[in-house]
Amino acid sequence: MKLYLSSYRMGDKVDKLKELFGEDNKTAYIPNACDAMDPAELQGLIERDLEDLRQAGLDPTVVDLKNYFSNCDALKDELHKYCVIWVRGGNTFVLRQAMKLSGLDIILESMWVARVNKVYGGYSAGACVLSPSLKGIHLADDPNAKPYGEEHETIWDGLGIVPYYIVPHYRSDHFESEQMEKVVQYYIDHKMLFKALHDGDAIVIK
Repeated sequence: MKLYLSSYRMGDKVDKLKELFGEDNKTAYIPNACDAMDPAELQGLIERDLEDLRQAGLDPTVVDLKNYFSNCDALKDELHKYCVIWVRGGNTFVLRQAMKLSGLDIILESMWVARVNKVYGGYSAGACVLSPSLKGIHLADDPNAKPYGEEHETIWDGLGIVPYYIVPHYRSDHFESEQMEKVVQYYIDHKMLFKALHDGDAIVIK
């Protein structure tokens, strides 16, 4: 599995992204990091993201993880249809919960180990969730946001697909940039390996 991890939206390395997916442009677009938002507001953001993906040469279809809660096999079958899995930003803790409830975390981990010929792309929370844990990012994202029910405990483990912590929106024109200064300081204080990304930056792993 190849990775394209952007700080914000598509980033400035779209040409590198195109090299990753080649001619197979079918894309599963996963919006669940924003499930705690107002649905009407979220719909506008989804439409913007879908247009970004089309402009990059991708053919996106919305795949809502809520439709696959407790049905990991169905989600696995659905994702086989796509070359690219694109996960938008939002609240990393909400996204992590949705991944667990749907089994996407297990699916992605197995794809990474097996080096399947797919691309995982995403931005902000979609990138942060691949880190070893969600510690540090709690200074920017609310770990107590639970749109799927208070009975679900906050998950602090990341997927561990990358061995470092990703800090998006670092010193950028973004409303979360001030919080990201605190996240960076947290990682420095705790001697945790991290990569800070300015908006426009993207990590590409072939």
